[in-house]
Amino acid sequence: MPTTGSRRRPGRSVAADDRSPGSRPLLALVLDTDGVLLDSARLHAAAWKAALDACLVSTAGEEQPPFDAEAEYRRFVDGRPRYDGAAAFLAARGLGLPPGTPRDPPGHTTIWAVAALKEQVFLDLLRAEGVAAFGDAAPALVAVGAAGVPCAAVSASRHARALLRAAGLAGLLAVIVDGEDAARLGLAGKPDPALFLRVAGLLGSRPQETVLAEDALAGVEAARRGGFGLVVGVDRTPLGRAAAALRGRGADLVVPDLTTLVRSVWGEHG
Repeated sequence: MPTTGSRRRPGRSVAADDRSPGSRPLLALVLDTDGVLLDSARLHAAAWKAALDACLVSTAGEEQPPFDAEAEYRRFVDGRPRYDGAAAFLAARGLGLPPGTPRDPPGHTTIWAVAALKEQVFLDLLRAEGVAAFGDAAPALVAVGAAGVPCAAVSASRHARALLRAAGLAGLLAVIVDGEDAARLGLAGKPDPALFLRVAGLLGSRPQETVLAEDALAGVEAARRGGFGLVVGVDRTPLGRAAAALRGRGADLVVPDLTTLVRSVWGEHG
């Protein structure tokens, strides 16, 4: 995937200490993939529920309530690598499974086995239902490109690059970094900002000059830790149920869709 050099592009600026749209040069846009560009977060949530509910029944019987595919999904697993998400949820429930190894088959006896089960269920759902881009994704990328601002997609998922290509978005992105890249480079997962900093570097943009759009709480936290110039929470939930939580983790701005993001940040091109 081609990368963009460090040549400076049009941006908007006013006071450097004001974290609001139009307050500083914003020369690049980095977007999370699942739930921001692609309608795939629902499949991830369903796969996590199947895997974690099976683990809870196997490990704790009726002593544990089922996995909450909305609140617990956002709090513990959304945006994180599979192992990290499974470990965070099980620790929160007080279930001390051994780590296991990445070679463990899908099951309930180790954290890696639970992560593998989630992956198996996700792939089954993907084959059965497929994934499409949100209707606002391509127009938003085109509009931002028209403003002279390069766009990148990032994901902890190892499937993101292939899914973006299948959805017809890859050609609108200067850079894609996904879970395969993270594993190859040994990059820590969210809420560590390593993935985001890698993308900004490939775009040739400093974090403080870059807009970061995320729907995951861990992703918003990672963007704030990474010093990104404008952290945008994308809340596609009905009635904006996630907005307060996104702001609580550090989002400067919360929008319901990418059309609103483009108009808020690059208004004359939205």
